[in-house]
Amino acid sequence: MPDKNKDSDQKILPEHGYCFVCGTQNPKSIGIRWYSDKDGKIHGKIKLTKEQQGPPNFAHGGASAALLDEAMGAAAWNAGYKVVSVNLNIDFLKPVPLYQPVEVTGCIQNKSGRKIFAQGKIILENGEVAVEGRSILVEPEGFFDELNPEHKKFLNLNK
Repeated sequence: MPDKNKDSDQKILPEHGYCFVCGTQNPKSIGIRWYSDKDGKIHGKIKLTKEQQGPPNFAHGGASAALLDEAMGAAAWNAGYKVVSVNLNIDFLKPVPLYQPVEVTGCIQNKSGRKIFAQGKIILENGEVAVEGRSILVEPEGFFDELNPEHKKFLNLNK
């Protein structure tokens, strides 16, 4: 069972080891920590650094896309779906500055058959949405069957 955040009714989601976005064992990880609210919406706050730079003083679009892909996937995993992204659409509305706090959110919009539709946002400190994303995720048959015990722990598959 994930930990509870002492300051709210949000639960802290487990990270997954060497994950490029949230893994604590990966020295190159972006390093965001995810929380889920009572409605299943995913939140995380982070200051991106020169390791995620694209244009001078701003985040690379790939770093923004990775954050949103992870937030939307985390929303689906948190809801009990063992998914992978099969489609990712990103709209870059404003540049994301380095060294300034941003909030990253993700949520499930709906489900149709095997498809789960999710939405994510990167929100600047002033409340403006800088980047929006939409994804289609699916539960691939057998994809997670051959994971070693360490990965199963991080992916919460040992229930």
